[in-house]
Amino acid sequence: MNSVATIRDHLADYLKTNHMTLNQFSEISGINSGTLSGTLNGLRTIGMQQLDRLTAGMGLTEGYFYELYIHECFVHTSPDWRRLGPFLYRCAELGKVDYMEEAVNLIMDNLSYAPLLFELAEQLYREGKLEAAKPLYVCVAEGEKMQHSERLALSQYRLFTIGLSKDQMSNLALATQFEFFVDRLDEPYQLDGLNDLMNVYASLRQWDKVRSLADQLKLKAMIHYELKKKVNVAEDNPKKQIIFYVLYAYLMLGEACFYYEEYGEALQYVSLYTDYSWINDPSEEETVVTRQFEEWAEGNRYLYELMSGKTEVIQSYMNYISERENEIFPALCAIVNAANRYDMNISSILEKYQSYFMYQDQSSRIGKISEQYTNDQYGTLLVGLGTYYLKHQDYNRGFELILNGLDFANKIKNKDSILECIKIFEEFRYCAVEEAKLRYKKMIREV
Repeated sequence: MNSVATIRDHLADYLKTNHMTLNQFSEISGINSGTLSGTLNGLRTIGMQQLDRLTAGMGLTEGYFYELYIHECFVHTSPDWRRLGPFLYRCAELGKVDYMEEAVNLIMDNLSYAPLLFELAEQLYREGKLEAAKPLYVCVAEGEKMQHSERLALSQYRLFTIGLSKDQMSNLALATQFEFFVDRLDEPYQLDGLNDLMNVYASLRQWDKVRSLADQLKLKAMIHYELKKKVNVAEDNPKKQIIFYVLYAYLMLGEACFYYEEYGEALQYVSLYTDYSWINDPSEEETVVTRQFEEWAEGNRYLYELMSGKTEVIQSYMNYISERENEIFPALCAIVNAANRYDMNISSILEKYQSYFMYQDQSSRIGKISEQYTNDQYGTLLVGLGTYYLKHQDYNRGFELILNGLDFANKIKNKDSILECIKIFEEFRYCAVEEAKLRYKKMIREV
């Protein structure tokens, strides 16, 4: 495509080359002949609907003229939202995010566009067009960085959630940036923001951060719950029932104690997220939440007792997970860890649940478990399994799992798991066959 020629030039050339009249092309494209005439004579700016019809009428791929459209309508003339808005939405539909970025970069310095861009970004976000919404949120955040507006904080929250991935180093950068804005969010977004931040920091094993955020979440959720009780006002609600955030804060405080090996304190938190005396006349939805926490509490009691050295609870723990498929994966992580610490033989358990060694998303009755947290747990499971089999002299299986764990840890850039895999491999290197050593050497180069 000749970048100097205009869309009007391309249309005129097409009509001439194909010996076609305006009326003939009008029938093919569905564009009014008067509109076509005005476009050819430079008297009328073409709209998005006409542009797509013109492109299809000429037998060209969708979006063929979008680059020219940007230069003609937004570079050489002052951008008009009546054209810019439909253009951005159409690009979003076609997945042409690069054109969206090019167009919004032209209006970065014009604050008057921020409300319109934000509204469109929210529409795309609700429709699940997350990557398309991203450049619009970036533009709003950049344009309003000195305004301290609610739009700024919410745009940063959206960018945080859209940007989360398997890359833990990237997630850390996103969390660090968003944490500065979480207190500026309006209800109900603040509860969700704190909850999402807490999950990311938990996946990064930054338990001091988790404790701090859990304390904030518990306090804000309790205040919000008391306010809603006293003043029955219609307002937007968080993603989950408000009681969820209080109970989840207690659960994560217990998890932090667990990872610091403070098992007695962890068990105290279990009693807190099974105490529902403060919940007045629970609704059906709230009852679903409390039942889920009761289930988690039972499993976590077994877990904390097992890790504190009470290995006799393992059979009760196994009975518990046998009726709860969603609890098998986290239980396996815990049981393998306990087996390595207390030199337990769990080979029969591992054989029974071998199918759960494959990665899969985790969920509960109240929603999906954080992908980032699941990734960290899966990496831990691979290292634990590899260690168990190596200690029990099943070297082929042990090294395969350790190397799979190293590969997975490298993909998600989990430095803790990477170091754990290297430590275990080096400890048992003398037992490794040459093939395992070569695979390990190649992976270390990638790391």
